[in-house]
Amino acid sequence: SEQILRVFLFLCCCRFLLCASGQCVKVFSTSTEECIHDLQGHTDLVTGVLLRPSNHLQVYSCSLDGTVRLWDFTDGILIKVIPTFGHWVCDTHPVCCVCVCVSAELFQLVAVQLPQSGDQLAEVRELSAVLDSVGSSPAATAFGRQGEFIASARGLHLEVFFFRKQKSYRFSLKEDNKTGGKNTFTCISCHPKDDCIATGHEDGKIRLWRNFNHKKEYTYTTLHWHHDAVSSLCFTPEGTNLLSGGVESVLVQWRYNQPSQRDFLPRLGGAITHITVSPDGALFFTSHSDNKITIIQSCVKVSAVIQGLVKGDVRTELMVDPRSKALVLNGKPGHLQFYSLWRDKLLYNLDIVQQEFIHEAGLQQFEVVKAAFDASGTWLATVEERQLKDAELELNLKLWIFDNGTQSFVLNTTISAPHEAQITALCFQQAADSQTTVLVSTSRDGHFKAWQLEGPSWSCDFVGAYHGLVPYCCAFSADGSLLAVGFQEVVTVWSPASWELLATLSQPPGTVRDLCFGRLSCSKYLLGTTAGNLLCCWNLLTCSLEWSTSMEISLLLADPLSENMAAFCFQSGCTDLFVFKPSEPRPLFSHKAVCSGKVTRAVFAPREEMLESCEESSQWLNRSQLYFLSQQTDLMTFITKAEEDRMTDRRKQLVIDDSVAMTPFYLLLGKHLPQHQDRRDAASGLTPESTPLPQSSAAIKELLHTPAHVLPSTSFLCSMFVQSLLVSVTGNNLEDIAKKKPTVFINNNIIHS
Repeated sequence: SEQILRVFLFLCCCRFLLCASGQCVKVFSTSTEECIHDLQGHTDLVTGVLLRPSNHLQVYSCSLDGTVRLWDFTDGILIKVIPTFGHWVCDTHPVCCVCVCVSAELFQLVAVQLPQSGDQLAEVRELSAVLDSVGSSPAATAFGRQGEFIASARGLHLEVFFFRKQKSYRFSLKEDNKTGGKNTFTCISCHPKDDCIATGHEDGKIRLWRNFNHKKEYTYTTLHWHHDAVSSLCFTPEGTNLLSGGVESVLVQWRYNQPSQRDFLPRLGGAITHITVSPDGALFFTSHSDNKITIIQSCVKVSAVIQGLVKGDVRTELMVDPRSKALVLNGKPGHLQFYSLWRDKLLYNLDIVQQEFIHEAGLQQFEVVKAAFDASGTWLATVEERQLKDAELELNLKLWIFDNGTQSFVLNTTISAPHEAQITALCFQQAADSQTTVLVSTSRDGHFKAWQLEGPSWSCDFVGAYHGLVPYCCAFSADGSLLAVGFQEVVTVWSPASWELLATLSQPPGTVRDLCFGRLSCSKYLLGTTAGNLLCCWNLLTCSLEWSTSMEISLLLADPLSENMAAFCFQSGCTDLFVFKPSEPRPLFSHKAVCSGKVTRAVFAPREEMLESCEESSQWLNRSQLYFLSQQTDLMTFITKAEEDRMTDRRKQLVIDDSVAMTPFYLLLGKHLPQHQDRRDAASGLTPESTPLPQSSAAIKELLHTPAHVLPSTSFLCSMFVQSLLVSVTGNNLEDIAKKKPTVFINNNIIHS
């Protein structure tokens, strides 16, 4: 499954970035921003990641499955599994502290003596309770002074436990201060060298606690800039600065000994949920509520961004851009995100609302609720709405055209108040060879409207209705010759050429929710789901109900490249998947409990290359791949074993040696040449021993390592450089080479003359 990034991230040696992502740990390269490894093995949500203090090439991970796992993250190898029944890893000085859930609201912090055995499955023998009542969030617990004490906050209480003394001190704050602020603790960070604890609070204040090893002599100073709760705090490795973040999307850097001096990095996008710093202090890392990781230089300048699938309320359907083959859905507020499924990377965000989003609770702002592409990807239609208190619903229908110059969509037409009530469905006529492009919208006002491009802009061409009933769904046939509109319990079929009502289809009682036309050999069928938990199939040639079955279907969709259809059925708190053809009663594929909750968003994405799967159960994946969103906004899909192996091999090739500068010349000669050399050897029949490797050439070494200002002219070096690339011919293989046809290499492609 393709899972979105979680909010915990950690770093090793500035080269690798590790973060929890669903049931695995992703390892990113900070130089290329690409995912190198997926550390897979946990069976539940990963809640914590921590570098091993004694070996920074290894990392601990903790999960809701109750285990702590030790990994070699550079090679992606699982070293050890430690059953602890813990929820998250806190630190390892000198033991492993994990949070254990005792009841629904009570959590304990337990010290686990890490086993030193070489067995992969290790048994924990020593357990000791450190703190009895701690918060469930890892941000509220931290070690201080290299493991001498641990501090944890819960509610209005701060507790500090000293390991040598085996003694704890507890401090409390009043519920509200004089100005009415909320003193509840939200996060903690301990100074790496001094006895100082920084705590964040709901009212946006930061408190620096000192003398906390004395119950009556403790003191604290207050810093205040954030207007809302502080979500994360982190000291730099030397302790000279303190970093803080919250919903303002601003990273604040405080001087430790000069708190009045601070630096700001604003407009980071989403609210900051977690902050961490590289061991050498050269890089800062922030994770955000929109599923993004920002890499920041110590001079408070953004260096790179790793953007996952933007989290948020998905109001639109899942769509695939016909041009870029990217997944399109709601992104940032007022935007559509274009997400590359193959690269697992965000391509860009398209600003639909074109208004500044204001982070204020309860403020009603425009939201993108509907979107649709035409068959060629030339046009994009969007619907945005805003419902103000004691005011009418504001609606805008926008038509966007793809611009080849900018390689993005630009606004062509804005239609204010296209309907008198909320728009329920939106679809384009999908016939690629049609002379005119038609867009149909249905609304709760009891009408559906057909929009056409007339001249440079769009206008309404037809308004349809049926006995005052409300239309909830609509769909075009594959060839664009028919339009089906569901008016509550009645399915109507229209001709887009004349806008004539051709037929009405009978069905059992129940409001029609989804309509899908069959494809290819099943184009004579029209399928729909009803509120009465029925899946109905009509034969358009006879205008009669072909078959129906009782199923609680939450979503029905058709594969545009085959006869297959997918039905997601919700029952017993989980969703089942059935893939079938309308002409056959037997499902081609079924999968029980694909995820918990109800699936309401899914799409078939066409493949770049057709698969040749021999297994009957996976042949429905040959042309298209099915993606769907769970209720937890995890993007999931089905892939074959061969595809999974290819993805793993591709990510292994992304490991870059950072000891050499990343220049185009280095990539050409230092990394990419060996695999090209192998191809050349295979084509020419030469053995690796008979072909000198260019990177061992003295000329190339001199060219790479000599300062540019002392090098001779390029014309002088050219002959030496070309000579170093030639294959030396000896008497033993001279005759063999002469018998072979000459081979020309152009851009690594072999052309025989």
